[in-house]
Amino acid sequence: MNPRLLSIEPSLIRALHAKRKPDSIDLGLGEPTLLPQQRFLEAATRWASEFGTKYTVNAGDAATREKIAAHYAYPGMSEARNVCLTTGSQEAVFITIKTMLDPATDELLVVEPAFPAYVKMAQLEGVPTRRVQMREEHLYRYDIDAVVAAIGPKTRLIAIGSPGNPTGRVLTRSDAQRLAKALGERPGPPVWVLHDEIYRELTYIDGPGYVAEFYPHTIVANSLSKSNALTGMRIGWVMAPVPAIDALVLTHSWVTATASAFGQRVAYEIFSEPGALTEQSQWYRKQREGVMSALDDSGLQYVEPDGAFYACVRLPNGGDSIAAAHTLVDHRGVVAIPGRIFGETLEGWLRLSWVAPLPAFREGLRRIADLTSS
Repeated sequence: MNPRLLSIEPSLIRALHAKRKPDSIDLGLGEPTLLPQQRFLEAATRWASEFGTKYTVNAGDAATREKIAAHYAYPGMSEARNVCLTTGSQEAVFITIKTMLDPATDELLVVEPAFPAYVKMAQLEGVPTRRVQMREEHLYRYDIDAVVAAIGPKTRLIAIGSPGNPTGRVLTRSDAQRLAKALGERPGPPVWVLHDEIYRELTYIDGPGYVAEFYPHTIVANSLSKSNALTGMRIGWVMAPVPAIDALVLTHSWVTATASAFGQRVAYEIFSEPGALTEQSQWYRKQREGVMSALDDSGLQYVEPDGAFYACVRLPNGGDSIAAAHTLVDHRGVVAIPGRIFGETLEGWLRLSWVAPLPAFREGLRRIADLTSS
């Protein structure tokens, strides 16, 4: 068996989710509770009944890729050939790490707190990982100076999520411009940026920044999982300039051949209707208002979410977040995710998903506050 695999711990998020009871308050898994917009599934079903669900070309249906490229219109990646449809954004991230980094010479820089898959995927490929921690005293706002200072001589790819999982923090336009300027001025081979935009459509602040608008050596990963409640459809995409996209498509062709033809058609229907991609974001905006009120009333210190659907709350005086998460699920009926798994800088915090009904979210906060005060 591959020894690299044996060295990677299984997902604690999934393990805690598996421990939940029927009456547990689930603030753990990052999955929308909304149903998908049925009209797009129905339109794709009508199409499939006429044309079937045959293989597409490896990169995916050209018409769908064209619509995605035109929607985002990033410089240097605004054509169909700049998009590869993938089995969710997680495959998009994986093929980027696998394609762009040579384990013998290169290194991945991960901006933390971060979704743990970046580091685990690099470990699986034998790619060395360097980490840069955003600071608790700044409530985990992105620090571009710290990111640039953390680049080492072997760093060839920076992984950053914005809106971020777990903190919900968002790069500002100024942040993206400063990062692009600093990277553009570096001598030697380019350092690429993998911008994970899976929560892009769930952004609540003005002036968000997208690295691909300013930096030509950017690869973008995204999907319909969060924006349109299609987690199980497994339809994502990776966008990149030529020739990087050609190499990514080649890797994708051997990893999974093609993404789901039915899912690709659902994506085509969504991108064909103006506003459909962000239609469900209105619910999240309204939900966030109630979440902020509940957080204010809880007495817990928290990170105000700029995007996504997570809130990080601090255990008083820090504390062991993994032990606290197990106590909560085992004895208090609350599923919450320990901050430590997203990076050492988030130890002493819990990540809460706020897609549950607001009364359940309030009750979950009450039980967490009771735990931390006992």
